[in-house]
Amino acid sequence: MNLSRDAGRSGLVPAMAVPSGNRLLASLPESDLRHLAALFDTVKVEVGEVLYEPGQPIAHIYFPGDCLISLLAVAEGRMTLEVGSVGREGVLGASVALGHDLAQVRAVVQRSGTASRIGRADFCAEFAQLDSLQRLLYRYTDTLLAQAIQIAVCSRFHVLEARLARSLLITRDRLQSEKFHLTHEFLAHTLGVRRVGVTKAASALQQQKLITYSRGNIEILDSAGLEAVSCRCYELVKDTGAIGMANVFV
Repeated sequence: MNLSRDAGRSGLVPAMAVPSGNRLLASLPESDLRHLAALFDTVKVEVGEVLYEPGQPIAHIYFPGDCLISLLAVAEGRMTLEVGSVGREGVLGASVALGHDLAQVRAVVQRSGTASRIGRADFCAEFAQLDSLQRLLYRYTDTLLAQAIQIAVCSRFHVLEARLARSLLITRDRLQSEKFHLTHEFLAHTLGVRRVGVTKAASALQQQKLITYSRGNIEILDSAGLEAVSCRCYELVKDTGAIGMANVFV
């Protein structure tokens, strides 16, 4: 996977500091959000850009607007498995507020776009002061952990075709689009398998007329059918599922 190592070096975007699309920020009280906005930069991140590496210090916390970030567990420096993703519903790096100064996963941009970025020191200071931010991020972190555990179980016990269906459905939900771009190579890294396995599983879904897949361009043709092929893990982790992100915003 050809990944950029220039994390966070994309140019600052001369736009509103807090993307209105981020659900976490949008759910804060207006006065708290205005206070935080002064501490944010709006940055553009590109596909393949590595924002975090395991064991490396976390310098910035990211609140995605229209981008999507894949969270990859790394074994022996080369084998990877996606254990979650962060889009407009979430935040990347909130664990620094709990005392975790080093990244635990590789965070790779899956879809380019913009995000609000705040420095670690500023974020920790504001987290200590704002009760609304504390309550929100505690719920979010708990939900993200529950989803990571479920995805790990899924990766061990469920067949690849069902896992691919689950991954495509979650990506659709995060991006709110039936069409998106994911290469065989990227899917192989996220699912922890060889590219030939992704090819076979994607071909099976195409033959059932559930998706079209050409040169990394994916379109979901039959959402209900794809959900039927997917394992029950999707029902649990989707936005309105038992451990879905909708629970964060209650």
